[in-house]
Order: sequence, then structure tokens, then C-alpha cells
Amino acid sequence: MTAFLEKCARRLIDAVNGISMKKMTICAALLFVLSVIPILALGRYNVMCIDDYNYGVRVHDTWAATGSFGQSLQTALRQTAQIYRDWQGTYASCLLMALCPMNFYYDIAFIVPFFNIGLFALSVFLLGRQILIRWFGCGKSAASFVLILLLFMFYQVMEAPFEGIFWYNGAVHYIFMESLLFFMLTLLSGCIWTDRPKKALFWSLTASLIGAVTGGGNLITGLQAEIVLLLLLSFTFLTRRKKTVYVLMPYLVFTAGFLCNTLAPGNAVRAALDADTGCSPITAVILSFYYAVVFILRWTQPFVIFVWIALLPVFWRLARQAACRFKHPVWVTLGTFCVLSAMFTPTLYALGTAGLARVDNIIQMVYYLSLFLLTVYWFGWRSHRENAYPQETYENKNISDKRNSLFGAFLESTGNILTAAFLCLVLILWIMTGDKNTYTGISALRSLVNQDAQVYYTEAMERHAVYTDDSVQDVVLEPFSAKPALFTFEDLAEDSGYWLNLAVTDYYHKNSVRVRGQKE
Repeated sequence: MTAFLEKCARRLIDAVNGISMKKMTICAALLFVLSVIPILALGRYNVMCIDDYNYGVRVHDTWAATGSFGQSLQTALRQTAQIYRDWQGTYASCLLMALCPMNFYYDIAFIVPFFNIGLFALSVFLLGRQILIRWFGCGKSAASFVLILLLFMFYQVMEAPFEGIFWYNGAVHYIFMESLLFFMLTLLSGCIWTDRPKKALFWSLTASLIGAVTGGGNLITGLQAEIVLLLLLSFTFLTRRKKTVYVLMPYLVFTAGFLCNTLAPGNAVRAALDADTGCSPITAVILSFYYAVVFILRWTQPFVIFVWIALLPVFWRLARQAACRFKHPVWVTLGTFCVLSAMFTPTLYALGTAGLARVDNIIQMVYYLSLFLLTVYWFGWRSHRENAYPQETYENKNISDKRNSLFGAFLESTGNILTAAFLCLVLILWIMTGDKNTYTGISALRSLVNQDAQVYYTEAMERHAVYTDDSVQDVVLEPFSAKPALFTFEDLAEDSGYWLNLAVTDYYHKNSVRVRGQKE
């Protein structure tokens, strides 16, 4: 019996080790698709909410009165100009928020998750591949495998799924702008590495257009972009001087947009109203490093650790076979940590706090992407350092070197076994978790199965029918009897003077809107 079990185990190990990286990548892609299907299906029951009303009311009125998209766009542009003067400088985000699709067709909110997941996932995948393949010289299939598992992991442990997936205004201000930055960096990397001047010029012009939009987005992405683009420009000037102009042009366009954003008159108006909030610039920078550590620890949960361990053999093989020499792991790590920390600075400076859910989504992804890329970089430094030793001098290497060599040999010897074993643990943890709302995909599936999503949507559409009924001017609504766990937005209050109630009142031109109290 023992011999039979050993024989079966050997066959299983041989079968797992015999799986090609291409097939593993296909399996990872299927896993990712399956994991987001419930999330996208839940989007079928999505509706507009919160600031969608505040920013969309004028465009909604224009569309209702004229049915003209051109006139609606003009209204959005006028509104953006007013907000720029009176409230905030994020001109690109404000324009996109005014053009919320639900202003034109209320039932179209289901496209929001497709838009947010599709765009952000694609931008992360393309940028990650560009870094792993072009900059590190890694294999294409293994790079794709790593990045697809990164996306699977991120969307299951996403800090604020509602703000990053389902809420149009929250996502367009942060997720969309971060996506544009990733696309921009991908294009600039292509400019640096291509040998075709016409292609480089086209990519540079495209990156410049994207830079003009990104410069008018949120300040977290803006500050991050300013730092990364300056570093990229410096690198290009020092190592590939002939390509400098291709990076300089998008950098200047973005910087001009970012200056228009930060120097907007509305920012001063808003700051005067919130004079008692926020930190001094020096305090904000110091606290940024502190909060970076705090949130790194928070986001490094068992699910993430298991995925990371599962990928260790793949990281090692990627690094060992890479063309890059990986000469400066300490400096690269410190620089990455500084960029990550800088993403906490704007909210600390403006509000004196960190941990805004819609902001945390993009910082969390930057951390996970950095974690994976830095692991490859350190493994590359280690493996290429080993290769630098002549075989005959191996016995003269110190104990630390020998241990590192043994670690690399262990990772290589595991083949696909370690990866398969820990991915099984990940799947068990994902599916069998006690709290079914812990992971995004499982929570979405739960809300669909127990009918919370369907009940919520039915009641939301009943509310909309009342909103659009001209015969009802003082609207009294029943509280939602059910709501998907991922839909974490705040509902209307019993007080008709509450800000969200006022936003809905203004949007639908009612006298008042409130939710019925429990005792009525």
C-alpha cells in the first residue's frame, strides 16, 4: 500500500512539474475571470449614488431638456470651469464626473464595474509586463502568470470594492486616473526601448495627451506621477540621451496640467473653509512614511502571503533567466518605498488623515505591484551574484552566500509543486472562509445567491419611479430591506436636510426627500 501511494505521489508530482508555464498562465487567467464574474454580475444591480447626484445635476437637466449630448457637454464644461474657480482644481476628474453615464440613461449603471475593472486591470497588466519584460528581461509567459495572479489577489482583498468598482464618481477620480498613469508609463517605457523613431514619436504624443488628462486628476496620482516621471526623465537623460525628448514632452505637458490643478483658485477657497484641518508640509511628509508602514502591514494579510509564497519559485526563475543585472536592490527598494509613501502625503496635508477608502485602493495596488517587482529584483540580484562566483571559489564563499545559494537551489528544485500547493491553500482560504464577505468575489456571489442584490435593485428602482413622478413633491421612502455587503455607500437619512437628501432633492427637483423612520 505504501509503495502504491508513493508511486501515485511521484506521478502526481511529475504531472504537476510537467505543466508548462503557458498552460499555468491560461489556468491563472481562467481563475481571474471566474473570480470577477460574480463581481460583474453584481454590477447588474448597481445604481447611481452619493456624489453622482451633486456633480451630475446640471448635465442631467440639460439632457432632459434638450436630448443633446453636445449641449450636455457644454454644460459639463461650464460646470467644470465654475468648480475650478470655486472649489477644486481637478478639472479632468470634475468633467468626467459631470458626464456620469446615469445622467443620460439611469439603467446603464451596470457598465461601471466593467469599465473600472477592465481599464485598471489592463493598465496594471501592461505596465507590469513592460517592467518585467523590457526592463528586467524576463520571460513573457511567466511574467503574465505573475501579473494575472496579482490581479486575482488584488480584487479579492481590495480595500474598498464599492468605491473602486461600483461607484462611478469615486472610481473615475482615482481608479481611472491611476489607470491613465499606468498607461502613460507603459507608453513612455516603449519610447525608451523601441528603435523605431516614428513609433516612439507616436507613443510620446499619446502619452502627452494622457498626461494632460492625468494632470487634472486626483492629487495622490498627480504627486506620484510627478515623482516617477522625473525619475524616468533623469534615467533617460543619463543612459539614453537621444530618447530624452520623447519623455520630456509628456513630462512637461503633465507638469503644466498638474500646476493648473494645484494652483486653481478653487483650492484656495476650499482651503479657507477647512483652515483647521490638514498638516504642515513637513509633518505630512514625515507621517507619510509612518502610514506607509502601517498600511503595508495591514495589507499583508495571509491571503496575500500565500499568493506571494506560491509565486516564489516563479519569481526566482524569472530573475535567474533575466537579462538585467539588478545592481542596486537597496536603492530601488528605498526609492519604491518613497514613492509609495508619497501617495499618503496629499490627504495628510489637506485633511490631516490617512485611510480614505477610495484613495487606499490605488495605493494598495501600487504596494502589491511593487512587492512582486521588488521580489524579482532582489532575486535577480541574488542569482546574478551567485553566477559571478567561479565554481572553484565556491568553498571560499561565506556562510550567508552558501545559505542564499541553497535557498535558490531549493526554489528551483520545487518545480511547480510549491506553487501548486500554496495556490491550493489560497483557493481553500478564499472559498472556505467563515465570513463570506471577507473576499470580494465570494461576497458578490453570496449577495446574488441570497437575493440581497435583486431585492435592493427592485427597491432602488421603486425609489427612482417615485423620484421621476411629477405628482409627488415631498418624497417619503421606505428604508432598504436588503443591500449587498459590497454596496457600502451611505443611504439617505430621515432628516430631509441631510446633505445626501438635499443632493437627491436637487437632482430630481423635489420639495423634500427623506427616508421613513422606524417608528412611523
